[in-house]
Amino acid sequence: MQAVVFGTRIDEMGDDERLLTRLDFDQAFGTAVNPYCCQAVTGHLLIPSGKGHQKRGFLPLRDSMQCLTLALENPPRAGEYRVLNQFEEVYDVTEPALKVQKVAGELGLEGEARSLENPRQELEEHYYNPDHQHFSDLGYKLINEAEAEMHIMLQDLLKYRDRI
Repeated sequence: MQAVVFGTRIDEMGDDERLLTRLDFDQAFGTAVNPYCCQAVTGHLLIPSGKGHQKRGFLPLRDSMQCLTLALENPPRAGEYRVLNQFEEVYDVTEPALKVQKVAGELGLEGEARSLENPRQELEEHYYNPDHQHFSDLGYKLINEAEAEMHIMLQDLLKYRDRI
């Protein structure tokens, strides 16, 4: 089970632009942090939907790749059923907007987080309490804190702001 994955790179990519990731930031496929970062580099409002209290799991791309590697290197035993929840932190969708706002400000970008009416048909608040202990048991270790990853994303996206 995968969380909201965000990020523009993993270390193995180096500076090779041919290896850049696909970055969705639209309403259909964009996943909270990506649109917030794109909104910040283009000078738009950072817009959580509705009250912004919908909780989700969040995971940087490089940590997602680490979890995938751990899952592949540690397959379940024959007949074993297990669920591996791939996430590092749980936030409501406003919290990452505020983190991006903070990091954008540190980079001299203006980005204000402001909720607008939710265009989607979804609960504004709900129960959400996933477990991710299985990946820790397999050896998962956080590579970058969310704000450090957002800093990298914003720097990467600044280069392409005219295409966003």
